Amino acid sequence: MSADNSEELQFHLHSYFRSSCSARLRIACNLKQIPLTYSYINLLSNDQSSASYAKINPSKSVPTLTLHSKPESANGPLDSITQSLAALEYLEEAFPDRHPLLPPLSNPIARAQARTLANIIACDVQPVTNLRILSRVRALGGDAATWAKDFITDGLLAYEAIASKMAGKFSVGDEISIADVCLVPAVWGAQRWGVDLSQMPVSMRVYENMSKIEEVDKAHWQRQEDTPENLRRK
Repeated sequence: MSADNSEELQFHLHSYFRSSCSARLRIACNLKQIPLTYSYINLLSNDQSSASYAKINPSKSVPTLTLHSKPESANGPLDSITQSLAALEYLEEAFPDRHPLLPPLSNPIARAQARTLANIIACDVQPVTNLRILSRVRALGGDAATWAKDFITDGLLAYEAIASKMAGKFSVGDEISIADVCLVPAVWGAQRWGVDLSQMPVSMRVYENMSKIEEVDKAHWQRQEDTPENLRRK
């Protein structure tokens, strides 16, 4: 069954505190003032591979955004969106007037560039540096830390080259876009892996501007309910 009236829906996110893909949706929903309820999928405990979760997300990954009727039906969710960029596009189409994350339709080039930057993060960086891939790199005797650092560096340098041509306060002009929503969690990951971010001055300026926004800071991986106590921000 498809859910058409988004104002009559409630949204539930299957998330992991350090998942950059989950963070994209946390940031977007905070900006759009869309309340979320949560289920926490511990990737280190392999919760994503459980039979019950695989029924919700056959890719066995996070996040999954599920749409429920108000009040919540005993029959379960109306729909599930199992890829973060698809979920971001859905939220933009369902709530276009709540803090738009794409430039106006009158500027299709800017919209395409915002999507290009988002896809650099979502396609070139995140998939090859996620836990599933790094575990296989280690199993094959590779250096997972060097692998992750190199791929993140390459991706962020590509982001920098494109953003440098169009950035204002944010990656595409002076308004937050889907690109910025994807950039911020990527920088969090880059910081963890020790990437030299001085190579990306424009992207880091954008990141610093984003970090000043409470809705973004609230989505930080150190501030989530499932963040282990020893990793929480003091």
